[in-house]
Amino acid sequence: MSFELAPELQRDCITLADWPLCKVLLMNDSQYPWFILVPRVSGLKEIIDLTDEQQKTFWLESAKLSQLLREVFNPDKLNVAALGNMVPQLHVHHIARFTTDIAWPKPVWGLFSPVAYSDEQLVALKKALSL
Repeated sequence: MSFELAPELQRDCITLADWPLCKVLLMNDSQYPWFILVPRVSGLKEIIDLTDEQQKTFWLESAKLSQLLREVFNPDKLNVAALGNMVPQLHVHHIARFTTDIAWPKPVWGLFSPVAYSDEQLVALKKALSL
């Protein structure tokens, strides 16, 4: 079975990069620096579904993304979460949060309608992240 990105992630996200294991996505909501790692392995629902070697790679990539978000955005808090209640395909959110963001201190899910990135914002973001 070949890897396919869940339709909801295709609809709501912008692909930024393919790392050794994961696809790096940007949630198309400019209200938060909100990124998603999706291991490019078919049929996964949980991190424990990855092989031991894949788990090591996943955690290294998650740490790499988290470090990048801290360096580029200097957030008050990094939120890292794998829920999967609405999209069962394994995907892990990495969100840079600020005490000044519109949802603080609540979770970002479903509180406000997304505000899409402009082309200019996307160019600047990609340049800042060097992805």
